[in-house]
Amino acid sequence: MLLRRHLLAGLSALLLAGCGALPPAEPPPPVVFVHGNGDNAAVWLTTQWRFASNGWPADRLHAIQLPYPLARDDDTRAQPGRTSTAEHMAFLAAEVDKVLAATGARQVVLVGNSRGGNAIRNYVQNGGGAARVSHAVLGGTPNHGVWALGDHLPNNEFNGAGPFLRGLNAPKNATGDEVTGPVRWMTIRSLDNDKFAQPDGQWIGRRGQPTNVTAAGPELRGATNVVVPRIDHRETSFSPQAFEATYRFVTGRAPATTAITPQAQVQLSGLVTGLGLSSTDPASGNFANNLPLPGATLEVYAVDAATGERQGAPLLRQVVGADGRWGPLATTPQARLEFVLAAPGYATTHVYRSPFPRSSTVVHLRPERIAEAERSAPAVAVLTRPRGYFDPGRDTMSFDGQSPPPGALPGAGVSSSRIRPAGAPRPLVAEFNGERVVGRLWPLAEQRVTVLELHH
Repeated sequence: MLLRRHLLAGLSALLLAGCGALPPAEPPPPVVFVHGNGDNAAVWLTTQWRFASNGWPADRLHAIQLPYPLARDDDTRAQPGRTSTAEHMAFLAAEVDKVLAATGARQVVLVGNSRGGNAIRNYVQNGGGAARVSHAVLGGTPNHGVWALGDHLPNNEFNGAGPFLRGLNAPKNATGDEVTGPVRWMTIRSLDNDKFAQPDGQWIGRRGQPTNVTAAGPELRGATNVVVPRIDHRETSFSPQAFEATYRFVTGRAPATTAITPQAQVQLSGLVTGLGLSSTDPASGNFANNLPLPGATLEVYAVDAATGERQGAPLLRQVVGADGRWGPLATTPQARLEFVLAAPGYATTHVYRSPFPRSSTVVHLRPERIAEAERSAPAVAVLTRPRGYFDPGRDTMSFDGQSPPPGALPGAGVSSSRIRPAGAPRPLVAEFNGERVVGRLWPLAEQRVTVLELHH
């Protein structure tokens, strides 16, 4: 009954949001997508496809890419390779100005996932964004903290008891609204499956200790708050349900489809970025940044859908320049592709993905490093799901015949699996809720790593 009330309230509020509906003669507003902590613009790939499948012009869909996407441990102190809330806000403000100048629009729609919502709220409240933004949609944003504790990283931007979130959440009017007008606000959250909105501290390294945060933490007083059962932290932005709610909120009507409709011809491009060095294990390369990796070599091959075997010569071979960009590559919506990245200091990385049904400029690629503990393995293979997590209690999935994939934990808290299989070279298969990716397992003795990346 509680769930039903949540859903009915959310849908009713969305229907009442028709005052924001677009006059038919006007072009759709530009939408600026803001990724989360440690992520990049490519996470919005399928969301952009869904907007485009409903007629939204591609030049009015802009995903920003923060060079240093990780938050500081202490927002008040500089930390190499990380950004403060003020730096994040300034970057977003500059990107919005670019989009407004390019499109001639008066306002944009901002759509943020997780940490991206922090920047949106900060920009609207403290950075002059209230006049430039019509709608703001926050998926899985920890608006009241991932934790709310005085003794755990007290100045971190994710601490609900810290100064940053307390400032954003201060009442704006007599009714106690936490959102800044005249912008229209919507939040999307999971009923109880968001790893960063949990009462127990498992995901912040404090299992068995209270976080003082609940599943309702992403909600905001004064916003339209939508609750969707079973979705995980990333799916609050990247799932079909999140798209449907966002589209309805912005336009005042339901989308014609939540599916991704293929184009007859597809053109792909993106960025090649690198990894910073970890202070604990330089070989692990787990220090995320979004800086270009100039000098990297990219080759793209068509491959057999059943075996991952290459079919002919490279479709593209390119040395990446200073801006990190690659492409364009002309292909078809049925093509299975292998992306091969080579750069000094990295393993040669073979990336296999599902077919690309539509064009995209955010097909971003990153080579892998080999960790010291892996160097004696026969092979290293990675399965990654950038737009969601693996949940053995919810999802049907396998990786190289192992179900669930090694490392997948109950509660939708892990988005990748890394294994050291034998038998290379041979086909390598991953399946997730009907999506199937087939690649080739390459021997580690040749300093090669295989990555299977899921779209959905």
